[in-house]
Amino acid sequence: MSLGQTPKQGEMWRSTSAYCEAKLSPTSIYSLLHRECHRLFPDEAFTDLFRDIGRRSIPPRIVAVVMVLQRLEGLSDREAVERFSFDIRWKYAAGGLDFEYPGFVHTVLVDMRERLRQSQDPDRIFRTVLDVAKAAGLVGRRRVLDSTPLYDAVATQDTVTMIRSAIRALLRAAGDELVAQLRGALKRDDDYSTAGKPACDWEDRAAREALVDALARDAYALLAHLDGHALAVPVREAAVLLATVVGQDLEQTEDGTFRIARRVAPDRVISTVDPYARHGHKTQARGFDGYKGHIALDPDSELITSSTVTPGNAADGSVAKELLKEALETEAQKQDEQQTKEGSPEANDSLAPEPVEVYGDSSYGTGEVLEHLENAGAVAHVKVQAPASPDGRFTKDAFHIDLASDTVTCPAGQLVQIRRRKDGSGIASFGARCGKCPLAASCTKSKEGRNVTVNQREHLLQHARTQQRSPAWRAGYKATRPKVERKLAHLMRRRHGGRRARLRGTERVTRDFTMLCAAENLRRLAALGLRHDERSRTRWAV
Repeated sequence: MSLGQTPKQGEMWRSTSAYCEAKLSPTSIYSLLHRECHRLFPDEAFTDLFRDIGRRSIPPRIVAVVMVLQRLEGLSDREAVERFSFDIRWKYAAGGLDFEYPGFVHTVLVDMRERLRQSQDPDRIFRTVLDVAKAAGLVGRRRVLDSTPLYDAVATQDTVTMIRSAIRALLRAAGDELVAQLRGALKRDDDYSTAGKPACDWEDRAAREALVDALARDAYALLAHLDGHALAVPVREAAVLLATVVGQDLEQTEDGTFRIARRVAPDRVISTVDPYARHGHKTQARGFDGYKGHIALDPDSELITSSTVTPGNAADGSVAKELLKEALETEAQKQDEQQTKEGSPEANDSLAPEPVEVYGDSSYGTGEVLEHLENAGAVAHVKVQAPASPDGRFTKDAFHIDLASDTVTCPAGQLVQIRRRKDGSGIASFGARCGKCPLAASCTKSKEGRNVTVNQREHLLQHARTQQRSPAWRAGYKATRPKVERKLAHLMRRRHGGRRARLRGTERVTRDFTMLCAAENLRRLAALGLRHDERSRTRWAV
């Protein structure tokens, strides 16, 4: 397929431009795209996705505009192409196309997403929009981090359904010769040709247990047959999934019977249809199944500067480095440029640029994140969780931890040395000192006395807790961090493609979420009045 070209100019009396220009606000996203789509998404920016010869594609600029509006309005592929055909605002946004400009089939959007995903720059639309915002001076040095649940696009499966589904997937992936051998290893009276749960008297406990045992034996028989064989990639992936499912959910009793395990495996697969989705918890009382969407926001312009997606059980702090990579790399480049222009840093400390400031809730208040920010020269306005203790006993804050002498002093005045581990963490054990202590009842129930653990980055955590007691720190935090909550609400206001993921798999959900962030950024830039300005040095202004 070769590159299609967007019409350069519509006929004066048939174009949507004359009809829409006076009726749409200049700060609407339709008006912004109409004015600037040929600069934002020129056909030539997608040349690498197509060949030099072949059937002409739908012009990439038009498809890019449709993809942006689709994500902003939460539409399916079929709904989006229908909207393009009959809503003149969409044709106006695509560059003022004629009223009668032909539509296209919804598979064009599927094809375009796949071409972008397999390209060297899959997030080029998001990157282009962010570069324009930076050129207009709308991206500053502050970042706010947060995440939100993204519900998976499939149903969560129970153990029986998952095991049977994984067996079926392995049989489908195997070739004719191999599948015949695998079926010969099966013992259950089941050809595994249909989906769903097998027939069983679910009210009968013995029948349920017999079914689980029979499914497990079929699964292990297949895995045993494949052991030691060179397998094609699809077969190997299906076998790994089957091994994961039976390994996480089953256990063997003393008499050799397989049963559902009386535990929950860490990082448990919850569906064979989407094996990357996970059980997650936004709070202790609020669980969900699927993924987490993470963003970094500039709180001044309310533009998203970075985004990513993780399985639902991933900790927010685990992606902080990735979300801040753009800001910290930009800051490092500015500092290098400043040193080149002005001379050595020692002679020009007063001219050094201000550091990046990072805001986040206690999910990001880990020693690893704080250390990363300190090493990068950033200022952390990240809330660190206060120590807790059961039944109202003394918390860790009641103990004086002297890192200079590596000692801990308890509320009763007892002093002990910190015993350090290889990783730099440590523990202070009061042991027998607690036996006769008058404050022991308010400190610990343990007969072995109170232990105080010391993090390997304890100095950073202590400093952060001291800072966040300041009224000025609290005022700045309360004025800044809630802005990311509002932005997440904007992203999630549509259920289809917003809160509910439209695709399956971490990579595809990530690409789709990033496109949503690009669309929301364009909506924000339109509200700010972004325009291309030939007189401006950066060519963009608001």
